[in-house]
Amino acid sequence: MTDQAVDTGGVRLSGRVAAEYQFLGRTRELKELRADIERAGLDTLSGKKPPRARVLLIAGRPGSGRTALAEELVRQVADRYEDGVLRARLSEPDGTPVPVERAARELLAAADLPAPAGAAADDLTEALRTGLADRRVLVLLDDAAGAEQVDALLPDSSECLVVAVSQGPLTGISDVRPCTLGGLDTKSALELLTGHIGSVRITVDPRAAEGLVEECQAQPAALEMAGGWLAARPKAAVADLAKHLHTEGDEGTPLSRIFRLAYSSLPVPAARILRLLALAPAGLVDPHTASALAGCSVSSARTTLDDFVALGLLRAVESPLPQYEVPGCLHPMLKALTESKDRPGELQLARARMLERTVRLLQSCRTITETDSADAREKLQGMPRSVRFPSPRAAEDWLRIRRPALLAAARAAVADGELDTLARRLMSQLVRAMVAHFGMRAAAPDLYGIHRLVLDVAERRELHRERAAALLNLGDLDAQTGRTADALVRYRAALDAGREANDPYATGRAMESVGGAHLELGDYDRAADWFGRALTQRLARAERADAARLYGRIATTHTYAGRYGEALRGWRAAATGYRKNGDVAAHARALSELARVQEYAGRPEESLRTCHEAVEWARRAEDVRLQAALQLRLADTLEHLGDPASAQLHRGTAERLLGEEAGEAEDGGETEPDQPDQPEQDANACEIRSTSAED
Repeated sequence: MTDQAVDTGGVRLSGRVAAEYQFLGRTRELKELRADIERAGLDTLSGKKPPRARVLLIAGRPGSGRTALAEELVRQVADRYEDGVLRARLSEPDGTPVPVERAARELLAAADLPAPAGAAADDLTEALRTGLADRRVLVLLDDAAGAEQVDALLPDSSECLVVAVSQGPLTGISDVRPCTLGGLDTKSALELLTGHIGSVRITVDPRAAEGLVEECQAQPAALEMAGGWLAARPKAAVADLAKHLHTEGDEGTPLSRIFRLAYSSLPVPAARILRLLALAPAGLVDPHTASALAGCSVSSARTTLDDFVALGLLRAVESPLPQYEVPGCLHPMLKALTESKDRPGELQLARARMLERTVRLLQSCRTITETDSADAREKLQGMPRSVRFPSPRAAEDWLRIRRPALLAAARAAVADGELDTLARRLMSQLVRAMVAHFGMRAAAPDLYGIHRLVLDVAERRELHRERAAALLNLGDLDAQTGRTADALVRYRAALDAGREANDPYATGRAMESVGGAHLELGDYDRAADWFGRALTQRLARAERADAARLYGRIATTHTYAGRYGEALRGWRAAATGYRKNGDVAAHARALSELARVQEYAGRPEESLRTCHEAVEWARRAEDVRLQAALQLRLADTLEHLGDPASAQLHRGTAERLLGEEAGEAEDGGETEPDQPDQPEQDANACEIRSTSAED
């Protein structure tokens, strides 16, 4: 992007925040927590081996510095855990508990452990426990809403340590080690203020400074805002701020009192931006998000966000791109302000602007990968400079960093229910961008969640074509992860939706997918029947390429069932169809499969002739691996016919071909197996078909 958009040079922090940050206070708490790690647990005292990881609990109100203490503890002891530190946040900014499934998936990804797309929460937590059983890791679970969340994520290894952050006790978890936080000690609180305003104003009136600490109850978040307010007003006395807070009496907590003062001191445009940050997905903000919410320029939004960091109203996230986090302790107050200061229509318009900007960024993020397309380049040049990326790598970095916020934006848009058109466009572009940059396999877990959201919208709006597409995509992902029975249910539902929409593409694809699921389940009769239904539709619509492919799928099914005569007819029909369509490579492969079935059927001479014909077509198609596989098949057939000398020649040819191809191939491939291959499904797991292609 241009410098009006994302500055790839790094997050711009004030010198004090970037260079002089240090953890203050909590010496006693840290000492006790470290001692608790070494202390024998109840199981050890009773002579039993600890069955699970030890849990240390840091409890305190939002704004008490509980997360900062947890991070400092992790920093101090991380070197004891050679397999690293895993982190997960267990509550949304508004306090909604994060589903265990999502938290477990994030931890599995951080630990480089497989997390199958669409797997249930129990399967994911079991995979997490199994994967960490022989590791020594430190797990930080921030902002836990309850004991059940933490309990589900505990490793079954006494070599691991879990540090949980919560507002209250985790009743139900045995042998938990609680550390309840109050305010900072006075010395540390004064040091925190000094870091913001320097030592002069503290030194000239130390009693006023102590009074300010007392008014803030030595809570770190309140002191941060007090320091930020004073730093922005070099001529203001500490005593004035302390007196102002004191005159408010018992109206709310110290945090709410200093927040009201800081908010009321902001210029009107900045105050509006701050309020609207309550709408930021997952509490994560970048300049584009703030710009879209407030309807201002990206550069002014960036400046305002940096000002909020200096005032203690926002946290800068360590990231290659500028990104900020709304403190969880401020989110309820910001939400209350939006509800009281902004009309519902204005808030909905702000959400719509944010989603529209996100759609354009995702469109740009995807389009820049299409470097060979003149249309894509022209389309990219037609976009505003503020949403263009300088390179595919910059686009991928943005997508990876903003991924949690983008997924949260999709969830929020669907939950809203009033912005379904924008939600559908957002999800369409998000899927396409992820597939373009990460690949289908790597993006599959996120795609599964997005397609479920698409299905929710399609069912709510009775959009049958989109419902069919979402069900097909979900079925494909279920099938890829071994949940074939679940995939079959999805495919049947997609067939019904396709028929309701009168969509030939969806119905044909669903019938073929139903057949593929039955084939995977070993029900060959039903598989052949469903493939036949799909073939009838393709033939009626003169879709010759698809018809040829379906002949091959039917032939494969008969081969698995041992019905070689029907399989031979199917492969001959497939080869004829490919030849008429001019698809040389597919024709060669169909002949290869025909030769294989002829060999299974006990017709080695016919197989030999077909193999020779297939080799010639493979040579025309320049398919070296297929040529090598066919040479090996020729060698096997000749050995069966009693000609070992010729067989050896063909094996030598195959080895030469594979040796030449090995230096050029990007991935290894498999030589032709002894059993027929399962053809790939004709699946497009990133389609959301009713959205505009222009989007």
